Amino acid sequence: MVHAKSWTLKKHFEGNPTNSNFELKTVELPPLKDGEVLLEALFLTVDPYMRVVAKSLKEGDKMMGQQVARVVESKNSAFPIGTIVLASSGWTTHSISDGKELGKMPAEWPDTLPLSLMLGIVGMTGLTAYFGLLDICGAKSGETVLVNAAAGAVGSVVGQIAKLKGCKVVGAAGSDEKVAYLKKLGFDFAFNYKTIDSLEETLKKASPDGYDCYFDNVGGEFSNTVITQMKKFGRVAICGAISTYNRTRSLPPGPSPEIIIYQQIRMEGFVVSRWQGDVRQKALKDLLKWVSEGKIQYNEYIVKGFDNMPAAFIGMLKGDNLGKTIVKA
Repeated sequence: MVHAKSWTLKKHFEGNPTNSNFELKTVELPPLKDGEVLLEALFLTVDPYMRVVAKSLKEGDKMMGQQVARVVESKNSAFPIGTIVLASSGWTTHSISDGKELGKMPAEWPDTLPLSLMLGIVGMTGLTAYFGLLDICGAKSGETVLVNAAAGAVGSVVGQIAKLKGCKVVGAAGSDEKVAYLKKLGFDFAFNYKTIDSLEETLKKASPDGYDCYFDNVGGEFSNTVITQMKKFGRVAICGAISTYNRTRSLPPGPSPEIIIYQQIRMEGFVVSRWQGDVRQKALKDLLKWVSEGKIQYNEYIVKGFDNMPAAFIGMLKGDNLGKTIVKA
């Protein structure tokens, strides 16, 4: 018999998540039925969306999320033992699947790339950057793109794709180390929002003419300031609002309606699961090609040990990570 360890939501979050919100449980998995496979987690992901989606869980439910896993036992000919898959099994070491929702590792995956990138730059976070920038913002060569949380899993890819497409890129991050990383990635202007005197003046200095595209991962007061500097017909992709997720007080007021109306700014929220089928596969191929050719760089913030899932999650929400936070089981 196989025993699976799983992290569950012991108590709903109030403000910043703490270790006391989680409970580690061990369950005995049943024998496989025909058509099923047993998966063993290799790498797991923690992402900001989990802070929001956890509201829909009942206390005692397993935390959600993707993992890269290996098939260790199989009664499904499509997934022989040893097959590497992408699974939405949540925060668990082992799980049973009928194979219907599993994604196989691309056949063209180079041996030189870590499998964990299937959870990041050649996975959900890379796709989020790709579609948010190219479909929602519709960024074009010669335009100016602003992205916040720019050294994170999504933001760092947004900036690099924008550069590939011929845009000027401005990035905001929360430490001098992260700002140095953004400059290394080729951002035209990067700043530490925690140490500047004035966000308004810094944004004007970075792009006196304003911004065509704003890829927003942060929300709150930061975004209210940015909206005042959008060009006419500017586009805003609202990917996340991490500055507000742990707030216990009421949210700040939104941006001025007059500016949005008279500058004719388009703002759109999105979730990456919108894009499926051929367009999703093309995006994954583009991302894999760019990474393999060195056109897009990546950094992984690896936390070792399944028992450290909550610590990795809490640290990611605080901004401990440079690039994508991954837990190596």
